[in-house]
Order: sequence, then structure tokens, then C-alpha cells
Amino acid sequence: MINRVLISELSGLEASTVTVAGWVEKVRDQRHVQFVVLRDESGAVQLVNGRVVRELDSEADAKKTANFELTQAISEVANGSFVVVTGELEHNEHVKLGGVEIQIAKFEVVSAAIPETPVKPDSAIDVRMDWRFLDLRRPEQALIFKVQTTFEHALREVWLERGFIEVHTPKLMASASESRAELFSLEYFDTTAYLAQSPQLFKQMAQAAGLSGIFEVGTAFRADPSFTSRHATEFTSIDCEFSWIETHEDVMQLHEELMVAGITAVKEKHGDQIAKLLGVKLEVPTAPFPRIPLAEAKEIVKSRGYEVPRSDADMDPEGERQIFAYVKEKHGHDFVFLTDYASSIRPFYHMRHEDNDDLTRSYDLIYRGVEISTGAQREHRIEVIKKQALEKGMDLDEIDFYLNFFKYGVPPHGGFGMGLARVLMLMLGQSSIRETTFLFRGPTRLTP
Repeated sequence: MINRVLISELSGLEASTVTVAGWVEKVRDQRHVQFVVLRDESGAVQLVNGRVVRELDSEADAKKTANFELTQAISEVANGSFVVVTGELEHNEHVKLGGVEIQIAKFEVVSAAIPETPVKPDSAIDVRMDWRFLDLRRPEQALIFKVQTTFEHALREVWLERGFIEVHTPKLMASASESRAELFSLEYFDTTAYLAQSPQLFKQMAQAAGLSGIFEVGTAFRADPSFTSRHATEFTSIDCEFSWIETHEDVMQLHEELMVAGITAVKEKHGDQIAKLLGVKLEVPTAPFPRIPLAEAKEIVKSRGYEVPRSDADMDPEGERQIFAYVKEKHGHDFVFLTDYASSIRPFYHMRHEDNDDLTRSYDLIYRGVEISTGAQREHRIEVIKKQALEKGMDLDEIDFYLNFFKYGVPPHGGFGMGLARVLMLMLGQSSIRETTFLFRGPTRLTP
């Protein structure tokens, strides 16, 4: 490995000889001095060549020749080139980049960039997605994925403290997890397979297996031709399922605990950088989050002058924005659980209320006006599951493997699925999940 020092560590070192490596971000080539801004994954530092030699005479000594070659290398290097630099670290309070600079002794171009970059600061998002590896060199873009790592780690800590087990479910399925809508199909030897929309059925199998509490952070697919800021055909889903619950309230309590832990960790580790680079002041939500039954939420939205125009019983995006505005005004909260969705718009495996078969023990979690998650208590009684599946027009033979889970005793259980990119988009004030997805996939994008 290259024996280098991370730029973020330089301010804590004594004046000494150091080696750094990274990408050339900017060169100021003046007559008697050269400045280079070098950036690695941890930050940027100013490099200085104060021994500029522009030309040589026939009697130039070895030192002048070395300085001439150094000057030439810096003059010719293109922004984006990867270089390894050795020099003397100096502390200088007048230097804006961390109060340190490096006097260059050795400047090695390891990988030269071409002079013209295809990505400019004002490039459209599609151009930036075409050149994603260059886009991710920007500190604000790299920060997003540092936040993602911290957020996921904090969630895992909560799950592990509770004794949950991490699983990795298959993404090739013989039948649909919910319905055949929005499914990608593909040839699979002498049959047809489907890309998983969700690990839902396998999460419930884990409850039948006695694993009690499980989680997964994995890929899911939706053949949805939407071009909105919050939809993708391939996305990372955060899933959780656990047993021995009484109602969906238990699921909501764990869900809000996870969100508080995740955002707290992000604020503690990255809050200053998020404010500086993204202009977002991160706020940690307080628990419990507000809870509003869907029917009541629709009435609240209607009283604010907006009537949900859908023909089914669901809420629409504008309704979600309106109910968030209400919650923000009344409770000062960025989150709200909309609960008790109609059974007509929920999957067959959602448990229904004992006193009202038209309503399910389910919820959507709304964050800053956008739905990020769906959760519920699941039905664990096999005869009820069969009945509800038939009501949805499903073929019981196709879900026979799923029905087998419930023939040998399954505890009451529930869980949720949540879109990671949506959470990051809303947390960090981004305009699209393209910004918060490492490599985005949509109806018209399969590369890079």
C-alpha cells in the first residue's frame, strides 16, 4: 500500500516530512510560486512549490534541474489527475484549508487526467449520472454516502442490541411476493422467475422458523415506469420483522426508535459537514411520533382545502404533503404515522381489525411529506390468510410454499419495509433519490 497520511489527519501532526495522495482539484501557476489544491477522501490541502525554476541554462546544477522538472510537472498536470506528493508539512494559520500546507519536494503523477472534464458544477443531473464517478468526487456527494454508512450502522446497533439476526433473502422468486403488478420477469432455465419486489414472504418464514427478530438491508425491484424524484426500478430496502407483538403499535415503536437512533448518529458524526456542504441543519426527532388514522388524516387535509381525488381509499402525494404541513404546524414534527389503512388497498397478509374487517393493522410512515415506509401486523392464522388471499383474487397454489409456513404454528408478528434512498433524500434536503443512490436505475437508465 502507498504509505500516505490522510489529509484530515494533517492538522494533528507536528511539522515533518509527509506523503499525501489524491486528486488535483486546482492549480494556481504563478510566476514565482505554484499552489496546488489536493483532495483525498477525507478532505483537501494546499501544496506549495516555492522553488519555481522556469528555464535552465547549460550550466544548471542538479538542484535547479530537479526544481525545473517539479515546476514543469505542476504546470502540465490536469485537474483530476491522481498524484502522490511528498513534502514538508507546515502549520500556517493564514491558510484556509485546515491551517496547514505542504512544501512540495516530490510530485509524482500516478494517473493523468485528460484536460477537459465532462462534468461542470452546473451540469444537469443526467450528465452527472453519466459520469457518476466524477460526480462522487465532489465533497457534498461523497458526504451523502458517509451519512448512509453511519445511518445503517446505527440501525444495526439497535437491532443487534435487541438480539435480532441479519438475513439475506433471495432476489429470484418463483412467484410474486404480493401481486404480479410491477414485477420484472426473466427466463430461468425452463421456467420463468421474478425479481423480488420485497423480502416480505421470506421475512415471515423467519418468524415461522423461530428466529424471532430479523433484519435485512438489501436490493428490491419494481417494474414501475415512474419518472418521479422518489421512484426507482432497483433500490435498497431496509426490512425488519419480529415476533411476539400485540398490535402494529409495537412495530411503530421499534420503527421510531430506529429512526431516532439513525438520525442522532448522523447528526453527531456529520452534522457540521451537512450544514456546511448541504446547507441543512439536521434535527433529531422526538418520540413518540404523531399517529393519525388515515380516515382522520383525509378529513384534516380536506379542512385545509384539499380533497384527495383518488378513486380508491389511499392517500396521494399531495395529501401526504398536506398532512405533513399540518403535523409540522401543530406538533413541530417531521414524521407522522398514518394508520389503519383500508383492507382493499393493503396486501392479503396484513392483519385486519377484529371489530372492523375493512381496516388493517397497518401504517405508512411519512417523513417531510413523503412516504418512506409501510409497516403492519401480519396475519398468522392460516385459514384467515387463505380467506384474505382468495378475496384478493390470488391462486393459493402459487403461494403454497408461503402457506406452509403457517401450518406448524407461528407467533403474532409484524414488521416494515423502508426505502433507504428516500430517507437520505429527505434527511439531507436533496431533490431526488438519484442524488442519494450510488448508481441509479430507472426506466431509461441501465448505465453506468
